[in-house]
Amino acid sequence: MKVVAVIPARYASTRLECKLLLDLNGKSVLQRTYEQACKAKHLEQIIIATDDERILEHARSFGALAEMTSKDHKSGSDRIAELASKNQDWQIIVNVQGDEPMINPADIDKAIEPFLHDPHCQMTSLYHCISDTDEVNNPNNVKVITDANNMAMYFSRSVIPMDRSANKQLEYKKHIGLYAYRRETLLQIASFSQTELECSEKLEQLRALENGIQIKMLEVESAPIGIDTREDYDRALAQIIKS
Repeated sequence: MKVVAVIPARYASTRLECKLLLDLNGKSVLQRTYEQACKAKHLEQIIIATDDERILEHARSFGALAEMTSKDHKSGSDRIAELASKNQDWQIIVNVQGDEPMINPADIDKAIEPFLHDPHCQMTSLYHCISDTDEVNNPNNVKVITDANNMAMYFSRSVIPMDRSANKQLEYKKHIGLYAYRRETLLQIASFSQTELECSEKLEQLRALENGIQIKMLEVESAPIGIDTREDYDRALAQIIKS
């Protein structure tokens, strides 16, 4: 079973310009993400998929395998699917977001492991339990609710579930934007048009749910700092310097 990771790496970014090339104590955000992925035990190959020559050249400068993809893709999954369609030997594909320089390699492996034991597993992702009110209310923190079998029911930037009883004892599940899919599942997702909910929430995984694809959710111990805003970058830099 060939297991590969693809890091989708757009140059443009709405909230933090050119964030993948920002320096984090001597290495870019993208390079640190790539090096963390390289530590995962189950991955046979790691590729950076980009839409910009600047990122392509930068990725190759630190020894990464990198390929150009179309500028027209609507999501990271769509960008990865372009490469997956050309590589029939890929069986399990992991989408490692390019702005996750502190992703835990063990969590990448955790997302892969269900495919090694369950032939019916279509797609997996990760979550971490949170309870801090500010963190729960932050729309940059995507929340997920799951069923009794830990299959995703819905993802939202809003607070879900609503604590109508106000008992303040709920634990919320913060989504970590790493996905693993069977090749055929990924290609199927990419063949679907963007859905209304996907466009409304700006969450690509909703396209899968709306089209009946099950996403197995796996709990991890902590959530890495993803680089979406200047505040995220400052926190990540401080943590890297401290470590």
